[in-house]
Amino acid sequence: MLIPDALPVAGTAVLVRDSTGGVEVLLIRRPERGSFADAWVFPGGKVEEHDRRHGSGEIDDARRAAIRETQEEVGLEIAGLSALSQWHPPAEAPTRIRTWFFLAAAPDATPVPSPDEVVEYAWTTPAQALERHATGEWTLFPPTRMTLHGLIAVTDAASALAAPSTPALFRTRVIPTDTGRDFAWEQGRLLTGGLPWRFVEEWAGE
Repeated sequence: MLIPDALPVAGTAVLVRDSTGGVEVLLIRRPERGSFADAWVFPGGKVEEHDRRHGSGEIDDARRAAIRETQEEVGLEIAGLSALSQWHPPAEAPTRIRTWFFLAAAPDATPVPSPDEVVEYAWTTPAQALERHATGEWTLFPPTRMTLHGLIAVTDAASALAAPSTPALFRTRVIPTDTGRDFAWEQGRLLTGGLPWRFVEEWAGE
């Protein structure tokens, strides 16, 4: 069940394409300032006033934001976005934004990064991205890491785009540990005390 509340909303675009090495996604590295500093993320950002339409639902506003932000950040025009997941931030997060993740087919065009928002970009398989994170080469945040984890077994873009009819809901909880903190959802627990991070499915909670 998708539960709305008064939080600001954002939209994120997970662009997929086929390659000789398997399905690839587009990731961008943020500058060493602001939100997600120096982290690799999918294109996206907050819903702004011009993303809203009278009578439109939150998911459609977030979809328009994901389309607009992708064009602004990497110069790509995308369409046909299907909702993949909705992420609720933990209660203790300093900036709380509810984010919708959407899947979309990558257009046949070369990204043109915005220098103010993107340091570099990469087309990568989910497995390659997770390996770079596991070695400490890349910084990922839990929603990006979990989305990549969910795409590892996908063999082609068409399969990836066949998203479930109901987007997955992730209500994030932060669990303090002796080595730092873990992130927990109904789907399981992400152990982040050291690299590589490890996901334990169907964790019962505390």
